[in-house]
Amino acid sequence: MTPLYSEHDRFIVNVNCVIIGLYNGRLSILLSRRKVEPEMGRWSLMGGFVRENEGLDEAAKRVLFDFTGLENVFMRQVHTFGAVNRNPGARVISVCYCALVNVDEHDYMRVRGHNASWVDMSDMPDLGFDHLDMVRRALAMVKCRFADEPIAFSLLPRFFTLTQLQQLYEIVLGEQIDKRNFRKRVAENPCIEKTELVDKTMSRRGAALYHYNDSLSNLSRFHM
Repeated sequence: MTPLYSEHDRFIVNVNCVIIGLYNGRLSILLSRRKVEPEMGRWSLMGGFVRENEGLDEAAKRVLFDFTGLENVFMRQVHTFGAVNRNPGARVISVCYCALVNVDEHDYMRVRGHNASWVDMSDMPDLGFDHLDMVRRALAMVKCRFADEPIAFSLLPRFFTLTQLQQLYEIVLGEQIDKRNFRKRVAENPCIEKTELVDKTMSRRGAALYHYNDSLSNLSRFHM
């Protein structure tokens, strides 16, 4: 009996992950220098081929864990890239995902083992394949969602100052934010709670530390 669909072409499917984090206070992306052809030696995104027994989301989560040791982080599918000649090695269709991570929680030895490092997004190197387009699309998605979804807290430590939170919004949105109005919006958001902890790394007096309580997210629509 002839297998179903045997008359149709078959393609390789892989996933690429745009992994974004705050590294040394700068919005950065995890890149690796390729050790194999094609594009050997060029910077590229983390990626891997989809296995026969897993779905796309499962594959993306596996790639993220293999490279960083992280699980249960913000991750969304961004776009599918299927240009005929996008990969000189074979016909490969790639599904791009974006992950926002807390850099302090990633497995440093895993990252080093994959010849990867954090690269400042304001100084991006030349990337292989169509990975630069993937990065641009991922950033556009993040920027679009940043003000209306609590994804900023995926990049911050568990406890953070309001200055850290405001600076993160300014970095991602690419614009200055009025301090008074920003703190007013924070005060009106029930999910952002002030703790009794104080950060004294920047001054003797210190700054109050806050945390995001996602159990209260059902009280109102998130908006900053």
